[in-house]
Order: sequence, then structure tokens, then C-alpha cells
Amino acid sequence: MRAAVVGLGLIGGSLAMALKGYPGLRVTGVVRSENTLRKAVERRVCDEVTMDPMEALAGAELVWLCMPPKAILSFLEEHKGDFRPGAIVTDVCGVKTAVMQAARALPETVDFIGCHPMAGKETSKLDNAEATLFQNAHFILTPRPESDLAHVALLEDMAQYMGFRDTVRTTPEEHDAMIAYTSQLMHVMAVAVCDDAELERCMGFEGGSFRDCTRVAALDVPLWTELFSLNAPALARSIARLEDNLRAYRQALEAGDTRLLEEKLTASSGRKRKTLTDRPE
Repeated sequence: MRAAVVGLGLIGGSLAMALKGYPGLRVTGVVRSENTLRKAVERRVCDEVTMDPMEALAGAELVWLCMPPKAILSFLEEHKGDFRPGAIVTDVCGVKTAVMQAARALPETVDFIGCHPMAGKETSKLDNAEATLFQNAHFILTPRPESDLAHVALLEDMAQYMGFRDTVRTTPEEHDAMIAYTSQLMHVMAVAVCDDAELERCMGFEGGSFRDCTRVAALDVPLWTELFSLNAPALARSIARLEDNLRAYRQALEAGDTRLLEEKLTASSGRKRKTLTDRPE
């Protein structure tokens, strides 16, 4: 099987490296710059590298789209007629509804299956890619109702080969609602904390909890601007719920209501402990 990985950044480069040795698979990386091409060849990221997407798509039975969200949307529109008939096409975008809608432009002979590898770093680009990036991470799939179950099973098998802990099948809408809470809201919280002018003055006073909370604030701004914007309704709802919860804590503190404060802390910490004990091995 010939696979094309379009975009050899952090995720695409890591994916190509993690797939090395997968039985019967030959991977072609598709890049836009000669600099990235040179680095990919030097690091032996994949079997071959090209700057010609049409050539790669024509021969690929499996295509991974590993670009920023809006670039994926544009690529699907521009190359909708260039995919090989019968090809499996998937993506790694952190927003699924918008991508799945764009994929409707593809011919019926192309099986588009959305996916989201739940892994990453604060740093981007091929320089930071590594074959072990996906170890113990979740692999989320959003197949279409008409998707071939054999194709879905193939992606799940590849995910296992790359080291993912498990795979989860869901709908694009459910994915976006969940990710708004578990991923995007965490990034909003981190940057909101860093919006405070106290940040620089407090250096030397921060502990592990502060570092954990703000770790993802050093984010890729263009990428996360796109992710937030494309999932704005779901993310706005998550932010509104967080605002309500923060307001309740502030009001309890301002009122000196230690009983209410203790009740809220008990309920929240108990809910978190339950998620830890319920987590599958």
C-alpha cells in the first residue's frame, strides 16, 4: 500500500516516522518548501518526499492530511478531483465538523474518515517531530455513515502500531463538543492566566501547579486561532460554564461562606477522583 502524508510538520512528521515498518506500507511525504524537503530526507522521515501533491495523490491508496485546519479545507477543495478512486483519505485536525463538511466535495469513490490523534507539543514543525509522540495517546475517529468498516479497521490497526493507547469512534459534532471542553478550554484557561500583568512579577514564586496550568500557553498562535474559530459555538459554551463556576467560587469567597466553599471543593475533587478510579487500565 502506498500512503501520502501531506504536510510534514510536528504531527505529519511524527506520523510518518511512527508508521515506519508497518507491513507492506510505503510512505511519501508531501511538503511545500525545499527546506522541509531537505530536512525530511536527512532525517529519513519517510520513504520519499515530493513537492508535487498531485503526483503523490494519484498513486496513494491512503492519504493523511496533516496541515492546519484552514489549509486542509482549501486542499480538499483544490484537489477534490485528484485523489485516486477507492482511496482512503483522513486528516489530523482538532476540529471535525468543518472538515467533514468540506469532505462532502470529494467524489463518492473516495472514502473520507476523519481522525484526531490526541497528542502534540507546545513546539511545532518537523524539527520537533518524533516517532514516539503518540505513545499512550487517544486516537479519535469520526467515520461517515457510508464509510467502509474495513477502512476504519485499517486506521485503527495503524493507530495501534503507532503506539496509541486506544481508539474511540464518535460523530464530528460529539467530538467538537468534547474537545472544546477537554482541550480548547484548557488552552483558553492557560492564556487567560497569562493575560494577567502579574505574570512577569511572579516569576520565582510559581510552583508545579502554576507550571502545569500554563504549560500550553506558549502555543502556536495561528494554529490555535483557527481551531478556536472553527469550533467557536462549542468553545463559547464551555467558556460560559467555566465563567459560571469561577463566579460561584468568587462569590463564596467574597461572602466568607466557608461551608459553601468546602461543599464545592468536595464535590469537584470527588468528581475528579472518580474519573481517576473509573479510568480503564
